[in-house]
Amino acid sequence: MNSQWFQIKTKLLNNIVWILLLLAVIVIGGLDSSFFTPTIMGNVLSQAAVLGILSFAQSFAIMLGLIDLSLLGVMSFSATMGLILIERGAPVFLAIPVIFITGALLGAMNGFLIAKLKAVALVETLAVKLTLLGAFLVITEGRAITSMPAFYKWFGQGTMLGIPTLPIALALVFVVVYILWNKTPYGRSLYAVGGNENAAHTSGIKVDHVKIIAFTISGFLAGVAGFFLSAYMGAVTSTFGTSYDMNNIAAAVIGGVACSGGQGNVLGVLGGVLLLTVIQVGLQILGVSSYYVQMINGLIIFVAVLLDALRLKTQQQP
Repeated sequence: MNSQWFQIKTKLLNNIVWILLLLAVIVIGGLDSSFFTPTIMGNVLSQAAVLGILSFAQSFAIMLGLIDLSLLGVMSFSATMGLILIERGAPVFLAIPVIFITGALLGAMNGFLIAKLKAVALVETLAVKLTLLGAFLVITEGRAITSMPAFYKWFGQGTMLGIPTLPIALALVFVVVYILWNKTPYGRSLYAVGGNENAAHTSGIKVDHVKIIAFTISGFLAGVAGFFLSAYMGAVTSTFGTSYDMNNIAAAVIGGVACSGGQGNVLGVLGGVLLLTVIQVGLQILGVSSYYVQMINGLIIFVAVLLDALRLKTQQQP
């Protein structure tokens, strides 16, 4: 009986994000049926795209038992670099790769400092975030960047075969990350290093390389998120992306990526992203005052940490 209860509890905790998502959809839809209209559903998927890409980026760090607080800074700075090139006459097909490469290089720098110089990830990435946000303000002088050609905006506001481009982008990133985590030697190494770094090193895995690659991918995805968010908004402002700053951590942890590292799955992260987005959009539809939104966001992060602790406690039980 105890064994059966343990298995049931484990399955519930591992799939709790989908249960919560279903409950959120039922409650919000019950309170306001307009939530189920195609327009609102499309809005949910579009808003989930940027948060989803950032959450996948964050998951690479959390899978190692680390954290990357620099994502907001990397996202803002990378997008700014590309858009400044466009303002100065550079073609879009050149500016977009610059955004991605800038993100990847910043991520690689984080990875090198953490892996080779043994910098504390929490402090190092926070310092990088603050530095990049400051540099972003210095470069733009606090002004909004709105000079974007229609082709650039299409990536965030357009459609393909009647489907908005942002959900398509999220689906592509999901597939790539899924393959990387589950079908490649690097994915197996990522799980191994996050689960037990010393054992991974003893078995011949190049731990430092795994960490540097993880943070490089994290930075690259932050650049991708910055590109799509700037195209969606049609501008880069001083508050660019701030609503995603902590939610990307919450989405990953609620989705089952263990803060201690070595555990997690891509589908769970997607569930966490959809849950947070449904709640955010639902609050707007229900007319909840913005004064309560920050408090609710804090409660969501608290729930994410609590669920992670419960999962860990359950796994440690004999």
